Amino acid sequence: MNEQSGGQDIEAIVTDRFNEEVAFLSELVKTPSDNPKGDCAAHGERAGDLLEGLGFEVERYAVPGDACRANGMISATNLIVRHRFGSGPVIALNAHGDVVPPGEGWSVDPYGAQIKDGWMYGRGVAVSKSDYATYAFALLALKQSGAELGGTVELHFTYDEEVGGEIGPVRLLSEGLTNPDLVISAGFSYNIVTAHNGCLHLEVELRGKSAHAARPDTGHDALAAATEALGAIYELGERLSEVRSSIEGIECPSVTVGLIEGGINTNVVPDRVTFRLDRRMIPEENASDAEADLRRVIEDAVAPCEGITVEIRQIMLAMPLEPLEGSERAVEILQRVASNVFDTEIGVIGVPLYTDARLYMQAGIPTVIYGAGPRSLLEANAHRADERLELDDLRKATIVVASALCELLAA
Repeated sequence: MNEQSGGQDIEAIVTDRFNEEVAFLSELVKTPSDNPKGDCAAHGERAGDLLEGLGFEVERYAVPGDACRANGMISATNLIVRHRFGSGPVIALNAHGDVVPPGEGWSVDPYGAQIKDGWMYGRGVAVSKSDYATYAFALLALKQSGAELGGTVELHFTYDEEVGGEIGPVRLLSEGLTNPDLVISAGFSYNIVTAHNGCLHLEVELRGKSAHAARPDTGHDALAAATEALGAIYELGERLSEVRSSIEGIECPSVTVGLIEGGINTNVVPDRVTFRLDRRMIPEENASDAEADLRRVIEDAVAPCEGITVEIRQIMLAMPLEPLEGSERAVEILQRVASNVFDTEIGVIGVPLYTDARLYMQAGIPTVIYGAGPRSLLEANAHRADERLELDDLRKATIVVASALCELLAA
């Protein structure tokens, strides 16, 4: 199946090289790239070496240290691979190599790339080092097939998705290093994803006046004020749960307080409390309005608290992803080919998280999310202990991407 213009069979090529693909992914998992702390240049170098070992020419773009630090990271090196088949559109395949730290509860070495019962285990194996392998070996299959194609395929491998994407895809685009006509961005389930939530991170700092716990009346309790603010935030969360998105796979907006710190000692009225919150926005929401509403809720809750000042700082804003005109053909091809390869109906959905795909969409580039993954993100244990990927799903996703590219680039 999947022969194009007299070329060799894509599925046979991918299957024949699959042990090589598994070994490639294993090496990526064994090289740590936790973010935070965000010291990811070594992984970029290792990935570049592995790609060159496959015969690709690799462009390495080291991110300056000041830009890394401004993004809360230590180091990063972005990679671009380009292969031109002829005149035609440029299609970029983007995946990120930075991963969340392993955390506790693993039954295996999170950097061991251990294989059990057909599944590979390790941090980043599903999100999203797997798609370094998916995309690289899909491009290899296209080259080996000899199919008559027109256009260019680019691989974009970046290292700051976990902290916003500003020194990854944004930097590649803003510096004019790439200008694709279509992007396929790293996936995490069988489905084709065309929309996702946005995310706003705010840091709230409440300041009062310290006092001895024997005379709390002589101080201004920042924690008491924080309690008022938190209560108002959770009430807002209840109201948001009643707002429904029209996009399948996305339910409602949400707000979560994920980090809080403050106080001096047990016997001192706290003079300072800070907390950080995560506000998820459905694609139908306006990000500016959502932020303004959240700020108003906090400020109104704290206003009656005597001697308390509040400062609210935006830490991150990730805009929602919405379908952009020009992506329809890619979605149709990916859905049809994936349904055939996986022998099941593949859906087109939205997801409640956020990804680097939005950054290409914001630049006006039609973008679709598809890559290797199990039936659901939860099945992959993404961002949890024992993250895993069924290896046959990796093989099938590689066949899907290569076959879809064949159609999109048919001369």
